Amino acid sequence: MTANDSNPGILLNGLDGSNPLGFLAAVGVLRVTTNADSRSNWRMRWEAHTGGYWSPVLTGPPRITADSLIELLNPALKEMHGDPSFEFADDLTINCEEFRGVAQSAFDTTSLSDRRFADFIAAFGCDSIPIPISPKDERIQDTALRTMSGAGHQHFIGFMRELVESTEPGHLRASLFETWQYLDPKPSFRWDPLDDRRHALRWKEPSGDPVRTMRGANRLAVEALPLFPTAPGERILHTTGFTQSRDEGVLFTWPIWEVPLNIEATRSLISLAELQGPRPDRECLMARGVVEVYRSQRITIGKYRNFTSAVPV
Repeated sequence: MTANDSNPGILLNGLDGSNPLGFLAAVGVLRVTTNADSRSNWRMRWEAHTGGYWSPVLTGPPRITADSLIELLNPALKEMHGDPSFEFADDLTINCEEFRGVAQSAFDTTSLSDRRFADFIAAFGCDSIPIPISPKDERIQDTALRTMSGAGHQHFIGFMRELVESTEPGHLRASLFETWQYLDPKPSFRWDPLDDRRHALRWKEPSGDPVRTMRGANRLAVEALPLFPTAPGERILHTTGFTQSRDEGVLFTWPIWEVPLNIEATRSLISLAELQGPRPDRECLMARGVVEVYRSQRITIGKYRNFTSAVPV
């Protein structure tokens, strides 16, 4: 496979492929554009940016511009107001029986042309490996991408509803095409390593500082979740793209590729087992168009989870 030189596409130079939030936002863009305009053969590849990092290149219509992309993304994201995927709870601290009912509802309403609800439920968690809370109450295990559970008024699903309502075209433009200035107030999903606000990492005590984030990137990253479904293992729930070990804890690994891939090929690439080894096989991955692999550790600080700065592996 080679890049299509006749359609160079548009460089999303605001997104850094080595940042977990940047990568998720890029994949979210590909998923939203594909769903909103399936006839345009949307694809994504990555190229080395002059700033020293990888940025995604999106191809679709022959003459796509920043304005036309925002005009496509914004209404598609706004249409999700009231989406049942984000309405069943504020957090994923939900008991198995309740979640089973939500999953059944998603199954009953899914069709070949619209499987959004089911895909989000599969990404959120599973009731088949319960966590005992009391003799009569069992809680689901949930996605490794979940970073909050209501403490400090930070609500994983509630924040999704808030971002659907509050994200505007300017937020999308700033995240996709500009150097990130972190001018937006919360909510943030803590997928950006800069969301780690530990005292030891700041020159002053940070608890009184307002949270600043990139709202557009967080909104787009939400749309990447269906590409990271969960699946039950022998004792724990597994999330696509994640591994867990006693020594290193929970690790998130993702690829960077140089050939244009559509959403289904991207879904397959993200789930490759070859990505998850301690030292991924470069020769094997290069044959698939993968030019870099990044890995970030998920850490737990008090009541919250964060992701460390990624390293190439």
